[in-house]
Amino acid sequence: MSATTSKKIPISFEFFPTKTEEGAQKLAQHALNLAAYQPEFFSVTYGAGGSTKDRTLDTVLTTQSKTNIATAPHLSCVGDSREQLRELLNFYRSKDITRIVALRGDLPSGMGRDIGELRYANELVEFIREETGDHFHIEVAAYPESHPQAPNFETDLENFQRKVNAGADSAITQYFFNPDSYFYFVERVRAMGIDVPIVPGIMPITNYSRLARFSDACGAEMPRWVRKQLEAYGDDVGSIKKFGEEVISRLCERLIEGGAPALHFYTLNQSASCEAICNNLQIGSK
Repeated sequence: MSATTSKKIPISFEFFPTKTEEGAQKLAQHALNLAAYQPEFFSVTYGAGGSTKDRTLDTVLTTQSKTNIATAPHLSCVGDSREQLRELLNFYRSKDITRIVALRGDLPSGMGRDIGELRYANELVEFIREETGDHFHIEVAAYPESHPQAPNFETDLENFQRKVNAGADSAITQYFFNPDSYFYFVERVRAMGIDVPIVPGIMPITNYSRLARFSDACGAEMPRWVRKQLEAYGDDVGSIKKFGEEVISRLCERLIEGGAPALHFYTLNQSASCEAICNNLQIGSK
């Protein structure tokens, strides 16, 4: 494909905490591989109700220490008390963490109605600002194809506006495959007077069954032609990855040409496909 994009667009990569020492070692290597592209930051997910709290802490600190890349913990409010959240915020400040991804989070199974003191992401953003002032750059989530639990698109836009009004600095979107959904979302929120950067979330295609399951669960519409081609490849992992890299590279190209301020990659703790896409687009500094 032709490289028409700029090397200067900021990029970032998301990881999730691993459960084993072997997994942690592999993740550390993938992080080093991606650090070569000089991302603006890494982020690390956090299980709702603190279900991955310690592993998230360890992954954030290890990644930032080994790569010298700013690393942002995800922080969700569901299931945590104000005091628990306050302790986490103070801990992160003490470790020179300066960016947080603030999310509502999903209630883990078995927690019943114990949802914590803060119920929505806008309340979490407001709490972070009250506790820490402007110390943290706060990212929030955006949903170009609407949050799967929102009753309609208009309500979801209003919910997004609440998060921004509460003090969010920028937003990262749920992944999508149709760039027009992103451009329409940005157009709508700009018309509402929201001017924070809205960064597209990018999901590399490496495994069809897993991606289809993720997409159905989170409401990300996978184009029929993409599904059909992936189905045709069956268990041919090489063809799936090659096709996926081409599809996602073209998606990113459209987004950059259309004015996206940055790209945020959901790595699934792998680096090869992200590296290939960045190489295709000639972005990053490797």
